[in-house]
Amino acid sequence: MIALLLAVAAPQAIGIHQRWGAFRDEAPKRCYAISRPVRGRGGASFASVGNWPGAGARGQVHVRLSRVRSDRARVVLAIGERRFELKAGRVDAWSPDTATDRAIVAAMRGGRSMSIESVAENGAPFVDVYALAGAATAIDAARLGCL
Repeated sequence: MIALLLAVAAPQAIGIHQRWGAFRDEAPKRCYAISRPVRGRGGASFASVGNWPGAGARGQVHVRLSRVRSDRARVVLAIGERRFELKAGRVDAWSPDTATDRAIVAAMRGGRSMSIESVAENGAPFVDVYALAGAATAIDAARLGCL
């Protein structure tokens, strides 16, 4: 019975595109492109671009930080010369609005790498770095997976 529940709850792979994967969940229905950092502390950290048809969300940027963030620290996503300040919880951060989501995804499509910078609760600065090779294809596959 437990194996059946795990099989039902597991995301369905749509495709793997270099350092990025595209996945689909059925309940609730959502599709997302996701990657782990190539540099940083790792752990459970990731960057994703998700689509939630039931909520009307498309191309929503979300990152899980590699460390617990200081309450006073900003979280900044950087791609090339572009900088985007994210709304942040203790270990998660999101784009503040749909216009910024679109701008980040557009920058991801043309970038080689993306970094997420903040300060940990112990006062130490940290940076998680993501390769963007395959990101555009995975983002497109995730979008198509939820049409």
